Amino acid sequence: MNILFCNYEYPPLGGGGGVVMAALARELARRHRVTVLTSGAMGLPAVRIEDGVRVVRVPVFFRKELAVANFPSMLAYLPMATLRALNLRKDGAFDLINTHFVVPTGPLGHMLSLLYGIPNVLSVHGGDLYDPSKASSPHRHAWLRAPIRHLLKRANALVGQSRNTLEHVRSIYGVHREEELIPLGIDRPIMPAAAARRDFGVPEDAFVLVTVGRMVARKASTQLVEAMGAAGRERMHLIMVGDGPEVPAVRAAAAVAGLAERVHLLGRVSEERKLQALALADLFVSTSQHEGFGLVFLEAMAFGLPIVCYDHGGQTDFLATGATGAVLRLNDLAGFTQALKQMHDRPDLRQTMSANNRRRVEDYYIDKCAARYETVFEKAVLAFERRRGAA
Repeated sequence: MNILFCNYEYPPLGGGGGVVMAALARELARRHRVTVLTSGAMGLPAVRIEDGVRVVRVPVFFRKELAVANFPSMLAYLPMATLRALNLRKDGAFDLINTHFVVPTGPLGHMLSLLYGIPNVLSVHGGDLYDPSKASSPHRHAWLRAPIRHLLKRANALVGQSRNTLEHVRSIYGVHREEELIPLGIDRPIMPAAAARRDFGVPEDAFVLVTVGRMVARKASTQLVEAMGAAGRERMHLIMVGDGPEVPAVRAAAAVAGLAERVHLLGRVSEERKLQALALADLFVSTSQHEGFGLVFLEAMAFGLPIVCYDHGGQTDFLATGATGAVLRLNDLAGFTQALKQMHDRPDLRQTMSANNRRRVEDYYIDKCAARYETVFEKAVLAFERRRGAA
């Protein structure tokens, strides 16, 4: 097949949704022709072949950060990408569009499907439908829910990455249709060169918590500092990988709690540095208020880390208290603190959970995700051709 992916963000821009789509595109490029139509900013090249994938970036002008998008840049993407798409078929017609995120990319995929006369497979990721931390979240606004409902209904196939996301399609947007559940997948991590704990400012005998993600309001990262302080375990250190607008608040919370020397803010780091942080940690922690799926949890599982997190989001499809770590009621900070104490005090329990997580993550590597997407793509193309033949 000749596949066109549409996604506003693609690495190094953005977060987890772009990362997993890039992994999917690379895997499918082993067997198919793959083009990605995405946004460009901050000096990224307009066209480049990356791991067999043709990445086409359109200028959005207004983006100033790699990790965080803004409304002007999202709005600029739609007309700029539509104009660019008029010339994309010079090297051959596409068979199918796979649009990622109904907001902001959904209208583009829908328009190009009509323009090209090919099916559109719409993949929703969670935050594009529901983000409790944002006043701008589409679920709060009727004027946004209506066009999203239209796009969800009109897509030739609809894919959600978790039961939670597909439930929001039904309960918030009132769309009841055939849908596909395809869990996200990650590349099998390449074990990084070993790093000493002192390279991260952590004592060799420390009990190390690690978290990975953009430092935005939805992650509620100051809660991690509060819980660690309340746990009262002097050996406990926290490594935080990621950058964003909440960094000053986290730094201030650590200072107030007297934990400035035990909270290590790495900022945005290389992939190898991130993996090194996961490799030396004892426990993965997250106070995110909602995750459509939670790729970082899979990465942590691949390193055998037990996981402590909340129960609001798609991670409940594959994480369970007692088996993978602790999955706590949203914002149960006392329960979160108790879980940290238990994980610190029970190395035998951590060892059992570590083995469970390494075993469970085998079902979530990108080759299995890509195979399931191929089945959906083939089904969508055949159904589209049958309808066109009957018309």
